[in-house]
Amino acid sequence: MSPNQAAPQLHGSCLCGAVTYQIGGPFNMMVHCHCSMCRKHHGAAFATFVGAPLMSFKWLSGEDQISSYASSEKGRRNSCKHCGSVTPLLLEEMDLALVPAGNLDGDPGIRPQVHVFVGSKAPWYKITDDLPQHEEFPPEFGVGGVERPVVEPREGVALGSCLCGSIAYEIKGAPLRSANCHCSRCRRGRSAAHASNAFYKLDDFRFTRQDAEIRDYKVPDARFFGVSFCAKCGSTVPRVSKERGAVVVALGPLDTDPGVQPAMHIYVGNKACWFEITDTTPQFETAPPV
Repeated sequence: MSPNQAAPQLHGSCLCGAVTYQIGGPFNMMVHCHCSMCRKHHGAAFATFVGAPLMSFKWLSGEDQISSYASSEKGRRNSCKHCGSVTPLLLEEMDLALVPAGNLDGDPGIRPQVHVFVGSKAPWYKITDDLPQHEEFPPEFGVGGVERPVVEPREGVALGSCLCGSIAYEIKGAPLRSANCHCSRCRRGRSAAHASNAFYKLDDFRFTRQDAEIRDYKVPDARFFGVSFCAKCGSTVPRVSKERGAVVVALGPLDTDPGVQPAMHIYVGNKACWFEITDTTPQFETAPPV
């Protein structure tokens, strides 16, 4: 964006529409974060945040519908208490509004600039673009990162959990299918560039710990689409679909390698304008042919 161009005024919202906001520019940063905390909270391969000065941000509705979880001594994770979508974080000490780009309508006029915390990226996800990569934060940030403990893998079993650890689960066997979905519902639900989901048989899945409520939100006009999340920390958790005899597992929150990669990109006709697909995975404008 040139200095003479007016910064765009964009609207954003959660999946259910309870939380809405407006943000303008100038947008001064856009980053892909691969840390395990972002992957668990968003339920995605990585989170993408766009930043702008605080004065450019305004809540329009639902500020009182936001749950906040202290993920570290200084860090907080905010989400809608009804649908689990990640909501903006306002950092007064940095004069910065950080907004999940997946929840914005329109073009922010900026493109991703860097990958951070690639030392913690999902083992099944391969970075194929040419953006700079940093093991943690870039040196100019002047801060380090906070990570969750590493979970020991178990042969033939994929293990997952929410950010606060109240919900844990395990999956055996291979998925029925897997995909990166770029539809607008998935982008809002995951608050990310796209969802990375795998569908497993119900018999191959079980919760091993449920010390917090699991909330479920189904889009009213959708046949099946919905999300499940931990009521304590807002993290995405698997959604059991008894009517389909399957469980939808977001791959981002897994603690161990599931041994599979998404087999396709679907609904790329609806993908975020600021995200470029650079891998060779097959692409479909909408749903793949049956």
